Amino acid sequence: MEQEDIHYNKSEYIETASGNKVSRQSVLCGSQNIVLNGKTIIMSDSIVRGDLANVRIGRHCVISKRAVIRPPFKKFSKGVAFFPLHIGDHVFIEEDSIINAAQVGSYVHVGKNCVIGRRCVLKDCCAVADDTVLPPETVVPPFTLYSGSPGTFTEQLPGCTQDLMIDITRSYYQHFTAKS
Repeated sequence: MEQEDIHYNKSEYIETASGNKVSRQSVLCGSQNIVLNGKTIIMSDSIVRGDLANVRIGRHCVISKRAVIRPPFKKFSKGVAFFPLHIGDHVFIEEDSIINAAQVGSYVHVGKNCVIGRRCVLKDCCAVADDTVLPPETVVPPFTLYSGSPGTFTEQLPGCTQDLMIDITRSYYQHFTAKS
């Protein structure tokens, strides 16, 4: 299945030297604390909260429309502490999802309208189905699909998950082109 071309208005996106494409309609709070490692797409109306703690997003990631990326926090008697959030390479986060995880590994797919609870850990090569709510501190093991509310193990993913995610994210990036 060949990826359809997705055309965007060149004036609505900022393209960085390392190939990141960031929508002018997205909100990057504390941008000095946000690191994009290259060829990452951040679409309109998505929010990345670098003002709370450092956020590092790997290469070839796609942050879809209206997604919220927020570092995890822990409540203490003296207040709240935020911790850095690291998202690996070749991660696809679909529309309207809220990520409050401690860590998102590489080759991960998060479906539409998901809530990833605080301090969850998504290991490499895992997936979260559409409309899934993961309770706080859930660990999603490699090569598993979680779904439901609360999110639970649904099925094993194939051993080629890493290759599939590389193909999906690279293809998406190649087909995400400016209108001429």
